[in-house]
Amino acid sequence: MSGHSKWATTKHKKAVIDAKRAKSFAKLIKNIEVAARAGGADMAGNPGLELAVQKAKKTSVPIDNINRAVKRGAGLLGEAVDYQTIMYEGYGPQGTALLIECLTDNKNRAASEVRLAVTRNGGNMGDPGSVAYMFTRKGVVTLPKKDLTEDDLLMAVLDAGADEVKEAGENFEIISEAADLRAVVAALEEAGIEYDTDEAEFLPSMHVELDADNARKFMKLVDAVEDLDDVQNVYSNADISADVLAQLEED
Repeated sequence: MSGHSKWATTKHKKAVIDAKRAKSFAKLIKNIEVAARAGGADMAGNPGLELAVQKAKKTSVPIDNINRAVKRGAGLLGEAVDYQTIMYEGYGPQGTALLIECLTDNKNRAASEVRLAVTRNGGNMGDPGSVAYMFTRKGVVTLPKKDLTEDDLLMAVLDAGADEVKEAGENFEIISEAADLRAVVAALEEAGIEYDTDEAEFLPSMHVELDADNARKFMKLVDAVEDLDDVQNVYSNADISADVLAQLEED
């Protein structure tokens, strides 16, 4: 099992819990505002907005919140906010690489809060380009195994551009080029196969295996960074084995 798969499995378990929290809703709402600002409030002519709304509905964001976000993003409420996507780079325990994706309306605030969260939790900030070269943007679809096999999935998604299917604990991950992600999702839907998440993510080309002590420190650092309002995603090349993960869950 790849390091990404183990870390992604950990993230997936955490995401299931986080989905019930207002923090998760806020991130989805922000994505809707950005899409509406970029392409207008009409979903028929704005595929980016349609996708953002679909994801919000899948996570049970209230429809009133979604509608307000669309209007606010499109400037229909007179309070449109201009968000910027910014990537920060850094290091965690054992030299693990961190790629931190922010969506913010205040670059100075985001930079200050990210730096504080990283350095207070045993990490270090890196210069632009210091770790980004270790990551490649890919499409990642996560779905529960249930009665499916890798061959079942490959049959459904290979022609849509999927590169590989990986086991990730109790889930499968389908990896593709980021540009093929929508086609892979459409192929799953056509085959009647349900999935949990579909995201364009930064996957590492190499991994760093963490022992229990450093894995504990790493999780604390990532939790602190992910709790920041401006942070949308945290990517890493940390490899947390099943044995180490079991130890953490016993703590």
